[in-house]
Amino acid sequence: MIVDQAIYCNGVRETITGDISDAFGAARARGDCFLWIGLHEPTQEEFDLITSEVKLHPLAVEDAIHAHQRAKLERYDDTLFVVLKPLLYAKESSDIEVGEINLFLSEDFVISVRHGQAAPLAAVRRRIEADPELLACGPAGVLYAICDEVVDTYGRISHEIEGDLIALEQRVFSGEHADVTEDIYQLKREVLEFRTAQDPLIPVLEEIVKGRVELCSVNREQFRDVLDHLLRVDAAVDERNELLTSVLSAHLALVGREQSQAAMQQNADMRKISSWAALIAVPTMIAGIYGMNFDYMPELHWLLGYPLNLTVMVVAVLIVHRLLRRSGWL
Repeated sequence: MIVDQAIYCNGVRETITGDISDAFGAARARGDCFLWIGLHEPTQEEFDLITSEVKLHPLAVEDAIHAHQRAKLERYDDTLFVVLKPLLYAKESSDIEVGEINLFLSEDFVISVRHGQAAPLAAVRRRIEADPELLACGPAGVLYAICDEVVDTYGRISHEIEGDLIALEQRVFSGEHADVTEDIYQLKREVLEFRTAQDPLIPVLEEIVKGRVELCSVNREQFRDVLDHLLRVDAAVDERNELLTSVLSAHLALVGREQSQAAMQQNADMRKISSWAALIAVPTMIAGIYGMNFDYMPELHWLLGYPLNLTVMVVAVLIVHRLLRRSGWL
């Protein structure tokens, strides 16, 4: 759907009173104006209204309607097609939602196609409308303002990720023995999504800063500032990703140590149980032999047979107990 549309002339917004065809005609007739049409998840039929007035490349139109593109910059004749990947951070769940902004830019128009809830452009439009110097840059000023907003959002989300990382570190080393492997892995996946959205934007801005995009030659210095900010964010995200890997390794090492200690304790318990079983087995064996119902057995009618058997049992148990103590089993 079309969420906003306006003509900008000499730093002033003029509301479109007719249809889109009249708006394009008015912008072209005056020469010093440009038209900005903003759409949110348009259908093919809605976008056909735009393409009937502006000759856009079919491949770019397909990308804009179906989304799911990487950040990129492409040229189609006199039209520039730019894809940006804005992010939205959910503080409650630490999830990162990736949106998409597709921009068609020429000397006299800007068509923005947004997918998802990330980075609504209403605030960007208000910022531009309040800055005549930025509006004077035309479509290049719109592209700069949107890129600046997207990169500023990257910076804010990077700080949120840092907070989540610090909280995970505290849980890992708190001594509570909680298994946070899944939480670490989940945050690492969010960082991966962050990098997938952010990394391809670097060569896009480098292309503009190096002067290879004629449309943006009027405000290259502004794009250089955005690129510097993006490179700082990129370095910070790389550091957080490496630190997450270290935290995961430390957590797995702690879990492994705890499991080893538990296994050692189980082994010690088993040795003690086996030792007591061995102590009981010696007198049980002797008593079992003399408990058998046979008429002819040694020492059955011997007066000292009974005390001798008890003495042998006690001595045997003491010997076994001493051996087990010396070997560390008891």
